[in-house]
Amino acid sequence: MVRGKTQMRRIENATSRQVTFSKRRNGLFKKAFELSVLCDAEVALIIFSPRGKLYEFSSSSMQETIERYQRHTKDVHSNSYKTSEHNMQHLKHEAANMAKKIELLEISKRLKKLLGEGLGSCSLEELQQIEQQLERSVSSIRARKNQVFKEQIEQLKEKEKALAAENAILCEKCRVPGYQSPNRENETLPSPERNQNSDVETELFIGLPEGRAKRFLLGN
Repeated sequence: MVRGKTQMRRIENATSRQVTFSKRRNGLFKKAFELSVLCDAEVALIIFSPRGKLYEFSSSSMQETIERYQRHTKDVHSNSYKTSEHNMQHLKHEAANMAKKIELLEISKRLKKLLGEGLGSCSLEELQQIEQQLERSVSSIRARKNQVFKEQIEQLKEKEKALAAENAILCEKCRVPGYQSPNRENETLPSPERNQNSDVETELFIGLPEGRAKRFLLGN
């Protein structure tokens, strides 16, 4: 006699359902026992009947097996959480890198357009925007240049003031009693040229001049 295939659905008849539960439960316990003996596996089986009655089987200690299961699931959940967290961080990092690359590409495109490259695909409105951007950039550059000029002028003025103050201090030092500046020494000491000229100019001649002496001798 060929046994028909059992349909996987709830048995409506209560008596048949109870008989099937008892048979399948005993068969399941037998398979669990065989698995633990043949394969040296730690097996724990818990069954609750439709009326709430507990049936259990354990190859060792049910409590130890349950605790071992809890530890295992905790470790698995922890590792799974760490893995998911690592994956999330990796995805965030990749997204940030992609955003930076896209931003750099956009900046490169804008710079090329500002340099007058790649304008063939630009519309009239885009060209006007580029022109306005260039005008604003030129205005900003000129303003910055004027500011730099002003700062340099102020620095030169400060240097001029510092040099003037230093010059005044040196002049005060030159006026100290007992101190004679080199210029004054040059003024007081006669030069060799002046000495020579003064010697020539102050040269004395004793006696009559030569012409008068001749006329005096002829008259006598």
